[in-house]
Amino acid sequence: MKLGAVVITMGNRPDELRALLDSVARQDGDRIEVVVVGNGAPVPDVPAGVRTVELPENLGIPGGRNVGIEAFGPSGADVDALLFLDDDGQLPLTDTAELCRQAFEADPGLGIISFRIADPDTGVTQRRHVPRLRASDPMRSSRVTTFLGGANAVRTKVIAEVGPLPGQFFYAHEETDLAWRALDAGWMIDYRADMVLDHPTTAPSRHAVYHRMVARNRVWLARRNLPAPLVPVYLGVWLLLTLVRRPSGPALKAWLGGFREGWATPCGTRRPMKWRTVWRLTRLGRPPVI
Repeated sequence: MKLGAVVITMGNRPDELRALLDSVARQDGDRIEVVVVGNGAPVPDVPAGVRTVELPENLGIPGGRNVGIEAFGPSGADVDALLFLDDDGQLPLTDTAELCRQAFEADPGLGIISFRIADPDTGVTQRRHVPRLRASDPMRSSRVTTFLGGANAVRTKVIAEVGPLPGQFFYAHEETDLAWRALDAGWMIDYRADMVLDHPTTAPSRHAVYHRMVARNRVWLARRNLPAPLVPVYLGVWLLLTLVRRPSGPALKAWLGGFREGWATPCGTRRPMKWRTVWRLTRLGRPPVI
């Protein structure tokens, strides 16, 4: 299989970006063609052979990645699968690309692979980086219902069939939107503990827009993808979970503002998943109400 890689950057981590690109270049097997997208910022110096695209404005994470996809032809058709990697991570092992090729070749129904993210100093994988409810053992690989945005591989046939990431999301839940559409089309998603991206431990709330966009996009996700009876159930569960977690006053205010915004603004094309997909998600351990 021919692999490509998409990396988006704000241009503010040149050393980390270079380390990531070097780790991609060290992968076993055929060379991986890489495209680095400057998301509203100039791209720092990159090694020879790495292509760059500089956008005049920040299109957000999904928008920037979609530009990277199209750099490989319509829906990434010039390659068989694309790696999406955070610019401050790196691949510590040299066999990750080969493991991806083997996994996709062995299972024609496998559409997406989610890598394990580990702190480079401690080796610890945060619970939130294990894309399933039973997250206590990050070393256990399994079939899952979503994937990690900055450490994954996607078969380009999936993108051609179900469409790209939802650009209007800008930040948060864009992976689950694509995952649900892929699952509804019959593709499978694997979490692989042996495919690792080293990434410093961070809190998602470090982003100023975190609480508002998490809430807004959660509503958009449900409105776009869930059968009508499940929309209020799914969003009601998440509202209760948010209150139980007792966020700070400013965080809760931002979250509630985003929740209202999700109902008041267009969410894009609505394509509710089939009820058999709901059952499939349930059998995989995550019914789409949690």
